Amino acid sequence: MSNCGDAKVASTVPHIEKEELIASGKWVKLEKTTYVDPAGNTRTWETAKRTTRQANTETDGVGIIALLKRTLHKDCVVMVKQFRPPMGCHTLEFPAGLIDEGEGAEAAALRELKEETGYKGEVVGVTPVTCLDPGLSNCTTQMVMVNINGDEEENINPTQQLVLPSPFSPEFVEVILLPLDQFQTKIDGLLKKEKIVVDAKVYIFAMGMAQAFFKPRELPVLKQ
Repeated sequence: MSNCGDAKVASTVPHIEKEELIASGKWVKLEKTTYVDPAGNTRTWETAKRTTRQANTETDGVGIIALLKRTLHKDCVVMVKQFRPPMGCHTLEFPAGLIDEGEGAEAAALRELKEETGYKGEVVGVTPVTCLDPGLSNCTTQMVMVNINGDEEENINPTQQLVLPSPFSPEFVEVILLPLDQFQTKIDGLLKKEKIVVDAKVYIFAMGMAQAFFKPRELPVLKQ
C-alpha cells in the first residue's frame, strides 16, 4: 500500500506486440512472443500453441465430467487412463478431446465421450473458457458436465468407438469408474498402487467433492 505523498508509477496496459514462429510440428508450434508489461517494459516470452484450434473460437478442446447414474449403484465418475508420452507414464484424466470444425463444446463433448468410453449422455452444464498452463501455452478448454443414464440399454455394456488411425487405439484407453462419494480416496489408492499422474483438473474436482460431502465449511488438509 502506498503512503500519502509517494510518487506514482506510471502504468501501462500490458499487450502483445508481435508473435514470431520459432518451430512448428503437426500438432504444436513454438513462438517468440514480444509483449509490453504493466511498467511499460518490452519483454519476450516463449509460447507453445496448438496448431489445431478451429477458426472463430477461443477453445481448443473439452474435458468431460461425466456422472454415471444406475439403479442400485453408487453414482460414479467416468474416467480414462492412458499413456501420455510427454509425461512418460500413464495418467488419470477426465474424457477429453479437441473440438472439430463446425462443432460447439457440447457436441464435441458428447462425441468424445462416446468415442473414448462408449457412453451416451446428456449435457447439463458448460463452463466458460478456461486456461490450462498459461505460463507455457495459450491452450484452453471448456469443461462439460454430462449425466449418463446407466439403466439405458446402450449404456449397460458400452463399447469404445475410437476413430482410427489414432495415437490411441481402444486397448490403450482404459475406462475407470470411481464412486463420486469416494472419489479422492479412490484416486489416492490408485496412486499408491501404480506409477500414474493425475490430471490437475481431476484432483481439484476430487478435493471439491470431498469437501462437499464431508467438510463443506473447512479448507482441505492434505496429508503428506
